[in-house]
Amino acid sequence: MVKKEKAGGRRANPEKRMSLGGHLIELRNRLFAAAIVVILAAVAGWFLYDPVLSILQSPVEQIAAQEGRVAELNYAGIASPFDMKIKVSLFIGIMLAAPFWLYQIWAFIMPGLTKKEKWYSLGFMAAAIPLFIVGASLAFFAMPNAVKALSSFTPSGATNIIPAQDYLTFVMIITVVFGCAFVLPVLMVGLNMVGILSADRIRKSWRIVVLIVFVFAAIATPAPDAMSMFFLAIPMLLLFFAAWLVCLVGDRRRKRKLIAEGLWVDEDEDDEE
Repeated sequence: MVKKEKAGGRRANPEKRMSLGGHLIELRNRLFAAAIVVILAAVAGWFLYDPVLSILQSPVEQIAAQEGRVAELNYAGIASPFDMKIKVSLFIGIMLAAPFWLYQIWAFIMPGLTKKEKWYSLGFMAAAIPLFIVGASLAFFAMPNAVKALSSFTPSGATNIIPAQDYLTFVMIITVVFGCAFVLPVLMVGLNMVGILSADRIRKSWRIVVLIVFVFAAIATPAPDAMSMFFLAIPMLLLFFAAWLVCLVGDRRRKRKLIAEGLWVDEDEDDEE
């Protein structure tokens, strides 16, 4: 005898269930698709190598022109220029293909999320991707100051023969750190939406956050000049307070909804009782 389905209930669809092996196959396919797009974007990066390298070398060339001393990138081995071109092209490819491979990650996780969580995650991606691009772009404005400030410690009469691989690593670290720093406020809003972080808690800890932001900016921008630090710290603080306002609006909206449903309990009243 088959039991009748309850009114308003939802019967699980066996066809939509996926085994562990099926999940692994889906993950493999999505990673393969992401890798293909990254490689294709890296091919485009190969043709963009010369203008991008020109931008990256400009701080070093400015030092040589303004200070009248030798400052240039050095390719230590015969294959180093080719190796450098491959790495820069791949780095450009990863950046250009970021929306696609981030979507693949989201699409893999999405089936396990509720409808509400899907909208949250989609909004998170829609905000995180442009913010990461803005942060990475801002790194190019901060990088010349960092290079000039660090090279200013070179003794008089000495030269700056900078290994190209080390210089590329330096640029990549600065770019990724700036990009990730701009995504942190979006993470704050995401934690607020799932009820982990309240706007009131953010407000009470703003002094600590300001201190942490400036310490982080000082560590993330390896240059002794204040301008490089402010290039990262000021936008991060503006985004932090913008995220706090978004969390504040979200908390008030949820509070009004709970009050209307009769589910809101004032914590202060509970403490007094």
